[in-house]
Amino acid sequence: MYGRLVLTICRLPLPSSSSSWSSSLRATPAPSTATRAFSLSEAMASVAKGKRAAAFKAIDDHIKDGDRIGIGSGSTIVFAVERLAERVKNEKLSVRCVPTSFQAKELIISNGLVLSNLETDHVLDIAIDGADEVDKDLNLIKGGGGCQTQEKIVAFAAKKFIVIADDSKKSEYLGEKWKTGLPIEVLQIAHKVVKAKIESSLEGTADLRIAQKKAGPVVTDNGNLILDWKFDAARDKDWSQVNGLLKAIPGVVETGLFVGMTSCVYFGSPNGEILTINLP
Repeated sequence: MYGRLVLTICRLPLPSSSSSWSSSLRATPAPSTATRAFSLSEAMASVAKGKRAAAFKAIDDHIKDGDRIGIGSGSTIVFAVERLAERVKNEKLSVRCVPTSFQAKELIISNGLVLSNLETDHVLDIAIDGADEVDKDLNLIKGGGGCQTQEKIVAFAAKKFIVIADDSKKSEYLGEKWKTGLPIEVLQIAHKVVKAKIESSLEGTADLRIAQKKAGPVVTDNGNLILDWKFDAARDKDWSQVNGLLKAIPGVVETGLFVGMTSCVYFGSPNGEILTINLP
């Protein structure tokens, strides 16, 4: 509970004439488009610095010769694969990499790493991936990039699941910061049935994710659709129960809830500092 707020209102004197008022307004112009773009670029560079620091630290701490590695998807994983390729080249490591998406597959190939799959390597030593939000119990929301089903399968196949993210993804409870909704992959035939069931049973809204650069909905690597469920964020949600209720709906392929799967999280800050949280 916050203490009493004190609101201070400052009253500024008005100029003595309309002309001076007009000149006063002109004296403090709004930031230019170039200035705003530069500020946004600086902010993005700071976030990228945090992601890179977390990714490099995770790869250095956990990867060893002979590992079978699950490679996640998203912007943070680009840095992890970069560091992995450096270590493979410099230390002559022999590792095999299983992708979680088309993007991950292309990253593995373009960095000269050995591409594998779950048919060949169905037990992995480690999986490394990003997250859209991480709560205090290391539960995750994933699927902002639409790859949650393959990401969850690969994480499940791994002995250790390591998450890397910038520190803006750290929350007390799921939904505190991530407001886009929980991604739920559904069969195309079932998307309206699933939407209606979620909204009637769990409340909130479950919106079909629409593509940005094509007409129509986002289609996953598996040929399915995604519903983004905007739920009531609360500290006391039983996410294991919620996940079970969602998975019980016919037509749901997988959810973006990763409950009790994470071994360790690395949060990178814009100044390069890293916070590591291990499961007790």
